[in-house]
Amino acid sequence: MSSGPEPTAPALGPVRIVIADDHPIWRSGIRADLGDNFVVVGEAGDAEEAIRVIGETRPDLVLSDLNMPGGGGVAVVRACAKSARIVVLTVSEAERDLLDAVAAGAIGYLVKSTAMEDLRNALWRAAHGEPVFSPSLAALVLGEFRRLSRDSTPTAPLSDREREVLQLVARGHKYREISAELHIAEKTVENHVRNILGKLHLNRREELIRFAVEHGLD
Repeated sequence: MSSGPEPTAPALGPVRIVIADDHPIWRSGIRADLGDNFVVVGEAGDAEEAIRVIGETRPDLVLSDLNMPGGGGVAVVRACAKSARIVVLTVSEAERDLLDAVAAGAIGYLVKSTAMEDLRNALWRAAHGEPVFSPSLAALVLGEFRRLSRDSTPTAPLSDREREVLQLVARGHKYREISAELHIAEKTVENHVRNILGKLHLNRREELIRFAVEHGLD
C-alpha cells in the first residue's frame, strides 16, 4: 500500500470512511454517530486487517485507533498514508505518540474525548485535505517546532509569509481562518500552500505537517 493514487477530496456526497479500532462497541458507536455526511465502507479490529480493508475499499478517509494489535495506528499510517488520508483517534496525549503519528504521515490526531460534533467537523475537514488536531495537542506540535533546529536549510526557500502560512496549517487552522488571521484572501492562502509544496518538493498538503515536525519552524 505504499504506492497508488494520491488522496483527493471526496466527490460530491458523503465521505467514504474506514474505522479501525480493536473495540467493536467503540466502532459501532462511532458509526452510529457520524451522521449523513459519512458512509462507513469498512471496519477493522487490528492494523493488518485495516491495511487490507483500506486497500480493498480505497476510502476517502480512515479513522484509526493508535493502540491496536498488529502494530497499531502508526503501522496503518505508514502503510497507507500515500493512498488515504488518515486521522488517528486515541486516548493518548503523549507527545511522542503524536509526533510519531504525524511523522508517519497522519493528517490528524484527535483524542477520544472529543465531542461528537467537533469530531464530525474535524473528519470532514480532514477528508478535504486540512490537518486536524485536538486543541490541547496543537501546543505539542508547536513545542516541537521550537525544539528543533531553527536554521534548517530545507526551509530557506520559504518567504516569511509562507512560513507563517505553514505554521498555521500545522496548527490545523482552516484556510478561511488563516485568511482572517493574516488578512489575506482565502485564495491567496491556497496559492501560498501550493507554492510551499513546490518549493519543498512535497506532493500533498498533509505532508506539510510532517515536514514542519521534522525540520522545525521559527
